[in-house]
Amino acid sequence: PGGCRGGRTDMALRCAASLAASRQPRGPRREGTVRWSSAAKASAVKINEKASREKILTLESMNPQVKAVEYAVRGPIVLKAGEIEKELRKGIKKPFTEVIKANIGDAHAMGQRPITFLRQVVALCTYPNLLDSPSFPEDAKKRARRILQGCGGNSLGSYTASQGINCIREDVASYIERRDGGVPADPDNIYLTTGASDGISAILKILISGGGKSRTGVMIPIPQYPLYSAAISELDAIQVNYYLDEENCWALNVNELRRALNEAKAYCNPKVLCIINPGNPTGQVQSRKCIEDVIHFAWEEKLFLLADEVYQDNVYSEGCQFHSFKKILYEMGPEYYNNVELASFHSTSKGYMGECGYRGGYMEVINLHPEIKGQLVKLLSVRLCPPVSGQAAMDIVVNPPVPGEESYAQFIKEKESVLNNLAKKAKLTEDMFNKIPGVHCNPLQGAMYAFPRIFIPSKAIEEAKAHKMAPDMFYCMKLLEETGICVVPGSGFGQREGTYHFRITILPPVEKLKILLEKVKDFHIKFLEKYA
Repeated sequence: PGGCRGGRTDMALRCAASLAASRQPRGPRREGTVRWSSAAKASAVKINEKASREKILTLESMNPQVKAVEYAVRGPIVLKAGEIEKELRKGIKKPFTEVIKANIGDAHAMGQRPITFLRQVVALCTYPNLLDSPSFPEDAKKRARRILQGCGGNSLGSYTASQGINCIREDVASYIERRDGGVPADPDNIYLTTGASDGISAILKILISGGGKSRTGVMIPIPQYPLYSAAISELDAIQVNYYLDEENCWALNVNELRRALNEAKAYCNPKVLCIINPGNPTGQVQSRKCIEDVIHFAWEEKLFLLADEVYQDNVYSEGCQFHSFKKILYEMGPEYYNNVELASFHSTSKGYMGECGYRGGYMEVINLHPEIKGQLVKLLSVRLCPPVSGQAAMDIVVNPPVPGEESYAQFIKEKESVLNNLAKKAKLTEDMFNKIPGVHCNPLQGAMYAFPRIFIPSKAIEEAKAHKMAPDMFYCMKLLEETGICVVPGSGFGQREGTYHFRITILPPVEKLKILLEKVKDFHIKFLEKYA
């Protein structure tokens, strides 16, 4: 017994060896070696089998709502792209030398340079000793000092209030007032969040209730950003699809909203309407008239509105303009403005900033019941506070340099350069896709993606079924394996039955984007020839 020490397996082997040795004839043994007989090994395996037990957490016992979650933007095709990257690093030969991850709107990963002023302020907040450096402009130092004064111990490393740093919420409210032409905004209605996703998930958590036919239904656009379907699955709510009109540049039609709502009333309680404007993945920019119609519909049907406006700076097409739901709601008069419950969202991740990694964002929630405001703050307090560096980054988005400040000229130059480049790439992508046989791409009015419709021959559809894949997943997997280009199949966003699409970002530098689109063109033509 004294020799049976160590780990479970080691103990089993040693005990079994002792047991077996006692039954073997003794003979000379070389010093420092242990020889295991087959009897000892078999005995050890038996002891180990008795010692092990079934895992508590298995696919069968885990939370079924989590298992139901799907997030196509980082789904199977992205995992496959990661495997291919590992193979390339090992020297395994492919028809390409790199994987181009065009599946996600990660601007800096695609080569976009950070906005200097934003990084200067965050650097000053992170390492306040730099406030004495002559290398940093005074307007950046002024903002950094103000942010640090709002932090416990004047440090970005301290917790903040769950709703966010007060002075930053004041800056967000001021930004909203400027953006919306003087429409009032109350800092108490502003909640700083970990990217826009955190705010969307929090609002959905507090909205969803009931069981059976009274379970909350959440109306989402199809195609949609998969955050919505994932959150709905996780919260065990009911997804209610309304379809955007692809033949009319992905417009939102109120008659389609009404159809979806009336059908859903038979099996759930629809009480949430989600709008993404500008659209992701579809890139449409809603007209003022469309927004008015949606607000009237929400007022009439007593729906809580969620307005995802993270691409509000990304509008490219002539004749298109971003209108916030908050502004239009206010201009429709007190009957609407004092009654329609609205949560709108913004982020540091998109626009001209592209600061995805900071996870900065905010939501403004208006007409919330006073008691529910307390419940929302309680819910947010569970995660203590959003990342404080992300809050600082969000502050620079809403409080950038103004004319007369020393950083203004450089800031405007960098901002306009990013947005002008995106506009050029949007038009380039649309034009190149529409030259490919069997591909149609609507105008990219805004956001950061194209969502072209692709023709897939019946022979390819049959082969996809044989591989137990959606046809557009099969297409995108082939594209990845043959060109190294990673895009997301339309089935991950939702689409009308019998139509096929993929989402591709327009973020790569212009020359790289041209090469990428040429490769897609060559692949698509070969694909059509192969499966004709």
